[in-house]
Amino acid sequence: MPLTQLLQTLTPPQTSTDKRGYDYDLVIVGGGIIGLTLASALKDSGLNILLLEAKVTSAAVAKGQAYAIHMLSALIYQGIGIWDKILPEIAQYNRVCLSDADYSEVVEFETADLGTPELGYVAEHQALLHPLQEFVRDCANVTYLCPAEVVNTQYQQDIVAIDIKVAEQIHTVRSKLLVAADGARSPIRQAAGIKTLGWKYWQSCIVAFVQPEKPHNNTAYEKFWTSGPFAILPLPGNRCRIVWTAPHAEAKALCELDDEQFLQELTRRFGNQMGKLQLLGDRFIFQVQLMQSDRYVLPRLALIGDAAHNCHPVGGQGLNLGIRDAAALAQVLQTANAAGEDIGKIQILKRYERWRQRENLAILGFTDLLDRMFSNNFLPVLLVRRLGLWIMRRVPMLKIYTLKFMIGLKGRTPELAKR
Repeated sequence: MPLTQLLQTLTPPQTSTDKRGYDYDLVIVGGGIIGLTLASALKDSGLNILLLEAKVTSAAVAKGQAYAIHMLSALIYQGIGIWDKILPEIAQYNRVCLSDADYSEVVEFETADLGTPELGYVAEHQALLHPLQEFVRDCANVTYLCPAEVVNTQYQQDIVAIDIKVAEQIHTVRSKLLVAADGARSPIRQAAGIKTLGWKYWQSCIVAFVQPEKPHNNTAYEKFWTSGPFAILPLPGNRCRIVWTAPHAEAKALCELDDEQFLQELTRRFGNQMGKLQLLGDRFIFQVQLMQSDRYVLPRLALIGDAAHNCHPVGGQGLNLGIRDAAALAQVLQTANAAGEDIGKIQILKRYERWRQRENLAILGFTDLLDRMFSNNFLPVLLVRRLGLWIMRRVPMLKIYTLKFMIGLKGRTPELAKR
């Protein structure tokens, strides 16, 4: 659609008989994976949606970010009707090996534990982003505008007025509800005065792509060291994604090594079970933090994804929590709209908050406990965690429960995932 035509859709003309008082039912700020997932999930909702993205190319695309995609997330995308477009571009993993440094007891999660053909998937950022963008562009009820920046919001009793900067022009649109999917530093959250709880860890995370000499056999590895968790995730083309957590100074020093020295340290950390490793592309480093918003909703406002919470990368939870947020909020909004309720009312939005805030807090707490339990060499803690691995390996019910909890199958399941 030409830009001039898009701009016209922002402020549709009002007639004397138009008593709605709003231009859109819903405005989503943030056209990343989570914002796109919410818009896609509302395709058949009857809601008129405006989706805004400030940047043409995201940092995640530039850095080649990749994610573990849990089983519940895959089921949500199946329910939306987009999974067939995503699946050919991603890798599945059939086995997860969990271990503690040089401790001989390795807990292996396998497909037989769930009775499924796979345990999960690994996707590069663009493998999710591009199919979602194409899907949303085909949604008749969604206007997708990029680049577009929100410069001001004004919350009123019945609407929220949003000033949007597009092509150096300011346009004001009115909506029943504003959804912030604009990341961990969410300007929408900050402008609304929503406070957050949490902390930055003493660790930073190094991410990189490697190609092993031997096949990765669709196996994911999570190895705990006293400096922090270390993961290798399988990708298509026999490539792997490295997620290496270490104290800030150590992580910085590792990133400053030349490629050969870095690969030597990498092999020392992981072992040689996949043979010689070849580094693909650049390495990136980011600080690890935990954050939980003290509320997910206000009248006419809801937070989803990183705008609402952040967690330690151990277990690959972050993106999956955001996908569940989007599915839950979509269900709440669609149900309310079908019943003729005002989707921006706080009573409606509290249904979403009660659903997701507690479930997310449980995962944030669990990942924090994992990191603190395994990222130290205090003897009593070391004995307890190794006893835990020993028991988990020998008690199938405990192992299966832990697996289901980590991949989202122990919380409330969105209707989308049941289709």
